[in-house]
Amino acid sequence: MKELIKTLVETYGPAGHEGAVRALISGMAQPKVSGGLGSVRVDNMGNLIVHRRGAGGGKRVMIAAHMDEIGLMVTHVDKNGFLRFGIVGGVMPLTVVGARVLFANGAMGVIGWEKWLQESSLPKWEELFLDVGATSPEDAPVGVGDMGAFVRPFAELGARLVAKSMDDRIGCAVALQTLLELEGSPHDLYFVFTVQEEVGTRGAAVSAFGVEPEIGVAVDVTTVGDTPEARPMNVSLGKGPAIKVMDSGMLAHPGVKDWMIRTAEEAQIPYQLEVLERGGTDARAMQTSREGVPAGCLSVPCRYVHTPSEMVDYGDVLNAVKLLKAMLAGPIAV
Repeated sequence: MKELIKTLVETYGPAGHEGAVRALISGMAQPKVSGGLGSVRVDNMGNLIVHRRGAGGGKRVMIAAHMDEIGLMVTHVDKNGFLRFGIVGGVMPLTVVGARVLFANGAMGVIGWEKWLQESSLPKWEELFLDVGATSPEDAPVGVGDMGAFVRPFAELGARLVAKSMDDRIGCAVALQTLLELEGSPHDLYFVFTVQEEVGTRGAAVSAFGVEPEIGVAVDVTTVGDTPEARPMNVSLGKGPAIKVMDSGMLAHPGVKDWMIRTAEEAQIPYQLEVLERGGTDARAMQTSREGVPAGCLSVPCRYVHTPSEMVDYGDVLNAVKLLKAMLAGPIAV
């Protein structure tokens, strides 16, 4: 599974530009639903919807993981070829000085700070610029409206995996691996790889309206409280996937939460309970679709979320796959 994760996290795909990620996932998912077992389609928003037909007697279940990542968009090119930019998603100025940015056409740049080595204060967005090696606007390989994503290679640090877009390519990897390994299910399963989550769960809102699920489960990352002097939070790397109770966008449906807990305990899969004070997932969009959908979220604990080096534990990832498979293999009582 590590090779799958590496491929996904290193692929360019900021919000609104998820095509390369979508093509990869579609190619791997297609054989599992061919021969009348289901279908693969892309909706008008760009969401990839992989439908696997159930054996009968089950529910219509939507599993959502978002393909997009945070990024930057060029807003101005000055007379010397330096670029000013706006942010796409929750990018923080503290984490980006010196970071490399890749554009869809292969151009690359480095983020600089006007006051580098001059001040001890934190940088402000208006003080940051992107250096693409140009000396004039005509030399710049990209221009206003072009979007960039951060560049970082996938790395293994013992049992820990580090990359620039674990949020939420690790969720995509968990959902896809579950589809590939799942022997059978009584449920009609819709594995939806969504777009534009980082700018407001837009893809999940559209796809949930179309799928009309009876149950919704998002697969995403969550922050942790296990680093030195961290804000207290009852989630740590290496202690199992987290079952969401609440975040700033939704309260998990009690029946869905209890089904997830019950399944983990019956299968003897380690798990943690997550209360996320800031942040949200595609579960919010599913929960509020049409007349409402019972929804929850399976989270992979992640350090340094929304930085160019997000870290997860490989054991947590494997246990997330085990739990999701167990959830979908049997009856759902919610």
